Order: sequence, then C-alpha cells, then structure tokens
Amino acid sequence: MSSTEELLKRLGVTIDAGTLCLALTHRSYAYENGGIPTNERLEFLGDSILGFSVTDALYRDNPTLPEGDLAKRRSAVVSTRALAGIGRSIGLGEYIYLGQGEKLTAGKNKASILADTMEALIGATYVSNDIETARQLVMRLIGPLLQDAAALGAGTDWKTSIQELAASRQLGTINYAVEGSGPDHARAFEAILRIGGTDYGTGSGNSKKEAEQEAAADAWRRLSAPSAVTSAAEPAVGSAAPDGHPLQSETGN
Repeated sequence: MSSTEELLKRLGVTIDAGTLCLALTHRSYAYENGGIPTNERLEFLGDSILGFSVTDALYRDNPTLPEGDLAKRRSAVVSTRALAGIGRSIGLGEYIYLGQGEKLTAGKNKASILADTMEALIGATYVSNDIETARQLVMRLIGPLLQDAAALGAGTDWKTSIQELAASRQLGTINYAVEGSGPDHARAFEAILRIGGTDYGTGSGNSKKEAEQEAAADAWRRLSAPSAVTSAAEPAVGSAAPDGHPLQSETGN
C-alpha cells in the first residue's frame, strides 16, 4: 500500500490520485518546481464546506443557543489550531509536498500549513465525490470537538479542558514532557501529555506552549470520543510523501 493510500484510509474517503496530489501540494513546492498548481483553490473550496458543515451542525444540534455562542463554538472548531491538531493526529505532515525552505524550517509541523492542507483535503473530497461525502468527512473529523460544550466554551484553551476532564474522571496528575530541536531561528517542539504516568496525547509546535496545547487537544479528543475518527487515525511511523510528483513530471521539471 502506498503512503497516499494509507492517508485515504485514515480519512475514510476516496480521492482520485490527481486531485489528492494537488491537495497535498504546498505553494513552496510549486514555486521551487516550475510554478505547478498548488492546493490553494482546493483550500478555498474546503474552507467553505467546512464552515457550512459546522454551522449547520451547530444550528441543528443547539436550538436554544444564542447566535453569539454558536459563533464562538464555530470559531473554536474551525480554528487553525483545531485543524492543525486533527492534521497531526493523522500524521498529515509526512504527506505534504513542501519546498526545501519549508522542510528546513519544520514546515510539516507548522499549524498554518497543516490547517490549510486539511481544508484542501475537504475540498478534494467534494471534487472527487459529492457534498454529502465531504460533509461526512468534516463531521468525522470535527464531530468530537462539537460534542463537549465545556471545552468549546473555553475556545482554544485545551490545557484547561483536559485538566477538567481528567479531574472529573479521577485519572491522576497531568504532566507534560517537552523536547526542542532545530536551530535557534527555527526551533520545533514535541510534547507528550501524561496522566497518572500514562501517555494520552502528543503535539508539535513552534513553541513549547503550542506543543503543549496540541498535546492537550490530542488527549482530550482521545478521552472524549476515542472512536469518533477512524481507528487508523494514529500517527504514521516512518511514512513519507511519495518521491515523485505527477504534476511536476507533466511540466518536465
């Protein structure tokens, strides 16, 4: 099984090879390879599908919630941080076509790149299938974040949310183990969240705080809805983006 097939398995959708390749092509790679098409148009499309799907679910599931609270919840679950956390949970960074500059600065762990690529994949799902398939993908990925009103009320403070959840279940003390790597101008951090001595979540980021927040979000998702995303959503070990890029070969670069 190729790495892109593994990614599709984690997402639980089918996307034709050309559209999938386009969805994974960051502009930095396109710039360094003759100006081939990027994923930005698919990102634009996916952003609209994501926004509508989440808005529709919030409206239908919360008939008495004021507009202001609905807007806050929507902002929380479609935020760059939330989407990047989902991307990390499926090991998305290993599949993105990045330029050498982004590779050298840990681009595969950057929240903005992961979030944008998640939106592009939603758009690609629509293009290769239909709106309902894309909506179902959104709800599989975002659903766990919509199910806990307390966490969403806090917006983006996942450390507070996981602290409250762990306390309510009497799981034990929360600790974070954080390691930094890379040069001073491009540091990358990896965090592991442990509760009662057991690993519950991992996160990456460009700062210690960001990595801890991502680890907290990962742990919260696992504890709140462990089966909401496909069982294959564990990060891949040793996977990598395919060496050849179909669109690049068409341009002769």
